[in-house]
Amino acid sequence: MPRQLRLGVAQPVSFVGDLEATVASHVDLLRGLAAEVVLFPELSLTGYDMAADAVDPNDLRLEPLVDACTEASLVALVGAPTRTRDGNGRYLSVLAVGHGGVETVYAKQFLGGDEPAHFTPGSEPVVFEVKGVRLGVAICKDTGVLEHAAAVADLGMDVYAAGVCEAEYDRAAQPARAARVARDHGVWVAYASFAGPTGGGFTETAGRSAVIDPDRRVRLNLPRGAGHAGWTTIMVDDGTG
Repeated sequence: MPRQLRLGVAQPVSFVGDLEATVASHVDLLRGLAAEVVLFPELSLTGYDMAADAVDPNDLRLEPLVDACTEASLVALVGAPTRTRDGNGRYLSVLAVGHGGVETVYAKQFLGGDEPAHFTPGSEPVVFEVKGVRLGVAICKDTGVLEHAAAVADLGMDVYAAGVCEAEYDRAAQPARAARVARDHGVWVAYASFAGPTGGGFTETAGRSAVIDPDRRVRLNLPRGAGHAGWTTIMVDDGTG
């Protein structure tokens, strides 16, 4: 029988260096949003600031976001630097925020630009399941590496969900990569892209977050600017009739 999920993407306003204000920006976008999963951009909680302190999932400053997700009965997939297992480095991570609190679910495997000087690459692909729908988690450059989507597909994904940060001049990369993954693996693709300035030299980012179906049709597309969120219902056929 088909499974369905109300899947959202969001473009928060980024307050680099102010976690509390950025958390409030995330919360504002979740209010009244009837989604079950909402995807946020790469490093959404800190902005694209590679020197930002690692975010502890137990940080009390995240509580307003946990409360908002609990109230709305949704899971938010947000971006933040986190500590490596040995505590000596940082991962570029995706955190899942829901009624159970905050947990780290994925660390970016394919680092780009200056990231290798600041982060440790993750070691394995991840599929995160919500209400029976399997989301393959990706972060920015991962989406441009064919082997990443293939490895996640081998785990059995229904959706390829990526938080990204692209400059405005490079905005065409986002839909092109999404269409390729949808075509190659027959899955839904969602990407949440930073909008507005966000540190790290990104004075103009691409925005235009989107959800596309396995036939590469755009089912949701946000405007370029920050402060927008939306959702659409995706349908996944499990092949049982």
